Amino acid sequence: MIPVDGTDGTVYSENNKLYTLSSNPGVRVYGEKIMKASGVEYREWDPRRSKLAAYIKAGGRVFPIKRDSRILYLGASSGTSASHISDIAAEGKVYCVEFAPRMFRDLVNTCATRPNMMPILGDATNPEGYQFAVGLLDIVYADVAQKRQAEIIANNMDFFRADVGMVAIKARSEDVTSEPSEVYRASEDRLREMGFEILDSRDLEPYENAHSMIIFKRK
Repeated sequence: MIPVDGTDGTVYSENNKLYTLSSNPGVRVYGEKIMKASGVEYREWDPRRSKLAAYIKAGGRVFPIKRDSRILYLGASSGTSASHISDIAAEGKVYCVEFAPRMFRDLVNTCATRPNMMPILGDATNPEGYQFAVGLLDIVYADVAQKRQAEIIANNMDFFRADVGMVAIKARSEDVTSEPSEVYRASEDRLREMGFEILDSRDLEPYENAHSMIIFKRK
């Protein structure tokens, strides 16, 4: 296994595939393949099922998540990507916010065997609704399928005083009439207007259609 550049030795590659070091050996979350090397278990991280993995495969190398990071994950769904983030931040905490009750039930099951993952049933546009469950943060990660995606993550960062943001922009959720590149550019401009500096922006093709990942920090 070879550590991926920029990931602080928390993400690995082998035969052009990505892996995270499993923090819960022997347990699969979504049917992913498991590999063992030198007595250590790794989980394959599929870039077609995780936008963060797609970002890495697309050449992204700004990777702020560390072993002890405290992360708010907006739009966690059933916990597929969040479980890999919990592997990476094995000594930290991943607060997983999901709005849909059906997905939240699956998320609860995912979190049950991962002590550093906390499921939260909540609306990402209303951080006041889950402030009771979230402590101090380093990073806010957002993957929400609705309008005003840049503002939603920025508002959560302001509310919880996080310095770094990672947002998977869904162009078709933001504006179905505009070209995706225009939506990405508008999202970046809006983040700058709200006082943030763009660290990296990557189109996630061919792994995700009409998606980009923007990583930014507070000035």
